Amino acid sequence: MKDLKTGFSDRITAQQEAKKALLAKFKPKAAAPDPEFERLAEKRAAEKEALRQQHELAKAEQRREKAEKDAARMAADLEAQEALEAEKRADRKARKQLTKEEQKAKRDARYAARKARR
Repeated sequence: MKDLKTGFSDRITAQQEAKKALLAKFKPKAAAPDPEFERLAEKRAAEKEALRQQHELAKAEQRREKAEKDAARMAADLEAQEALEAEKRADRKARKQLTKEEQKAKRDARYAARKARR
């Protein structure tokens, strides 16, 4: 009589449990680790590390070259700026000298004019 009282939900639960047990039977078992696979994995890791180090060295070399180029460019800019300043100083000195000569010429002209009036 007990079987007659089992409901729909009990039958569904029993069916799901049976299905899980059947699927568990066909599930692959964990195999022992393969030493060849582990050796290949270690080799691949070593190669990857070597490539990473090469990449880092190449990046460091690029940074060094860039720094050298920047330093050379800054030195050239500094030289150009110093040359420009020297040129400006020379122009200023020439203008001052010209101004002194013009002042002397005006003074001489005034002196000559005063002499001519006497």
